[in-house]
Amino acid sequence: MKRQRAVVLAVILSTFFVGFGGGVVFPILPNLGAVLGISPFLVGVILSTNRFVRVVANAPAGSLVDRIGTRSPFIAGLFIEGVATLGYILAMRSTLPEAWFLIARVLWGVGSALVFATAYTIAADVSTGESRGTNMGVVRGGMTLGFPAGLVLGGVVSELFSIPIAFALAAAFALFASVLAYATIPETHVSDSKTAVKPWEIETGIPTMTVGLVNFGLYFAYLGALFSTLVLFLAANGFAVLGYGPQASSGVLMAITVIAAAGFMFGGGVLSDRLGMRVPILLGFLAVSFVGFLLLTVADSIAGLVAACALIGTGQGGTSGPLIALLADLTPDERMGRAMGTNNVLGDIGGGLGPMISLPLVESVGFTPVYTACALVPLLAGGVLLYGVYVQTGSVSPQTSIDG
Repeated sequence: MKRQRAVVLAVILSTFFVGFGGGVVFPILPNLGAVLGISPFLVGVILSTNRFVRVVANAPAGSLVDRIGTRSPFIAGLFIEGVATLGYILAMRSTLPEAWFLIARVLWGVGSALVFATAYTIAADVSTGESRGTNMGVVRGGMTLGFPAGLVLGGVVSELFSIPIAFALAAAFALFASVLAYATIPETHVSDSKTAVKPWEIETGIPTMTVGLVNFGLYFAYLGALFSTLVLFLAANGFAVLGYGPQASSGVLMAITVIAAAGFMFGGGVLSDRLGMRVPILLGFLAVSFVGFLLLTVADSIAGLVAACALIGTGQGGTSGPLIALLADLTPDERMGRAMGTNNVLGDIGGGLGPMISLPLVESVGFTPVYTACALVPLLAGGVLLYGVYVQTGSVSPQTSIDG
């Protein structure tokens, strides 16, 4: 038990610090596009590039974990993300900023594919069915908490000081994360079948595809559509948080969603462990996300926006721990790396399509239709979840596995 807690804590701290680089660009880049002469579509491409790279890299990363273990890919992924964050600074000083931003986002995609595949596999390796939901929720929450810190860092520091300083701080924290991981993360994924795993092998079973499709929808609406359009929504409607401009205000609101998500990632995982079932908890939090997006379509004040963002974050976070725990419940240990790779592929397709579709759409049809469509996504995800779980287990709400 002590080893389990120590390993989980080490993963949380490492991913927390590297997460700054993931959030720092969102409050800055959408508004920076006009200054640098980058079109809204290209801004969407830049924001989505890391996810499209992960679409290609996630499956090989998962196979690599099942082949050689978790420690080396985890440390390497953190280091690559740190180097990628330095690329944002080069972009600001270049005559071709869009090219450097794209290169940096490509590197971030490779690094984060390794980190996501390994972090969850490490948590699964040291867990049993009785603790899996809790550990997955805690790890996911820790990974997520770095993101709002990056959002605030990107929005507030860039306005109070400068954009390069915001990027430099994020890069320093990200590089520190790789050093911390090197010193603290042991090898957890040992299997006799490692040498038989090919880099191109992926998991396509019903549990993996079911969880992956739910992940696809949630990432499309939340990290894709909401995060890429919120700064524009605030600017168009004249909303301001604490007197800040759109960049800092959007950073604060996005941070609220992520902080709420992080808190309920832990809560959702714990509830699913105590109940002994994942599906009822998942359906409840999907409903909360639905209500949050509906509220966003009618919000006419900062208080309404805060409430909507808090509900959206709560719904997103509450599903994360139980969803990944459900995948681990239904997946053999020796295939967990590949299952996580496939799940991440589908999530990143959703997150990558979100900015590319939503940014042009809000210019042509407005924000309300886009956010209304996002509200329907959790309902569709709930239907997919029930169908897939029933086909796999013969029950819409199976008991959790407790045999490890």
